[in-house]
Amino acid sequence: MTQPAKTAPEPKTAPDRDAVEALLWDALRDPGTAWSLGSFGAIAEFMRDPHEPVSALPDDRLGMATTRGAIALRPHPDLRPVAYETAVASGWNHAVALCLPEDACAMNRRGVVTELGPDHEAARFEDRDGVLFDLGLDLLAIDACVRSRDPEVVACLRAGAGQPLFAPGNPIGPRLVAMSPHRVFLARFGRIEVYAPIPPSGGTSPEGPHTHVLPKLLRSGRTHAATTPIPAGYVPCAALHPAHPYKDMQGQRISFDAERLAAFQVLLQLWGDPALVAIKHGAEDHGGAVSSRHAQAARRVAEAQSRYLRGETVETGPGDEEDEAADIHA
Repeated sequence: MTQPAKTAPEPKTAPDRDAVEALLWDALRDPGTAWSLGSFGAIAEFMRDPHEPVSALPDDRLGMATTRGAIALRPHPDLRPVAYETAVASGWNHAVALCLPEDACAMNRRGVVTELGPDHEAARFEDRDGVLFDLGLDLLAIDACVRSRDPEVVACLRAGAGQPLFAPGNPIGPRLVAMSPHRVFLARFGRIEVYAPIPPSGGTSPEGPHTHVLPKLLRSGRTHAATTPIPAGYVPCAALHPAHPYKDMQGQRISFDAERLAAFQVLLQLWGDPALVAIKHGAEDHGGAVSSRHAQAARRVAEAQSRYLRGETVETGPGDEEDEAADIHA
């Protein structure tokens, strides 16, 4: 399996579990924070509007449900948050990756569509008699599934079971958008569910919870983008995405917000790679603790943030959309 370059070695001590849980709770309380759970090329995203009604989960998991989707988390003892910034043509992206050790993250690695039965762990009680199907994407740390209570949809999914999702003649592929079953993406420590309809291909990214499944990226075999500085020995399974200083959740430009930038710098100090943080602030990486790609990216991010803080206009550059798309699927 091809993997991107890594950064610092695996730490000898695990992060404080109370601190990790506090990070998750703070992010869940903030409607400006979006969430993703997935792998390179297959990802589910959960977000909500500030005044959107939410429902508590019916069990002890952390999370919530709306009419458009849900997130449910049960912190794993080995869960490690990794805050990072990546450089793109117009500036930077940021996130806090939620990572597990490689030897603790593996899911079921099914290679064909597989019926799993009722979804007893659904985020809402009313969905627990829905039939869950693994789409068979053979991802290391994620099971990408769909769920339905509709007899016709279930019959179609059963007709395609036992075959790869993208195999010629599989009846699921041509009908998936029209059927729009719930999408349920699972990791060792939680799930994101998407109830909103699947938009037609070629359209703009929908507002609210949604999923992406991109066969071209899946074929790379990567767990994350090469631009994402994940520590050696770890795999990112999910991420939280705090409010960005110059764009909204749909990636549209907004007026620069210096308070948002400052808020993420606190997370970067707490959960980021110390070597990359030092490089960003002007230190030299004499020991070679991080890859040259990630070191250069840290310097580019520092320069871009300085320009924004000085009030300089920064225009979207060539290739910016491609750079940001690759980073979104980290």
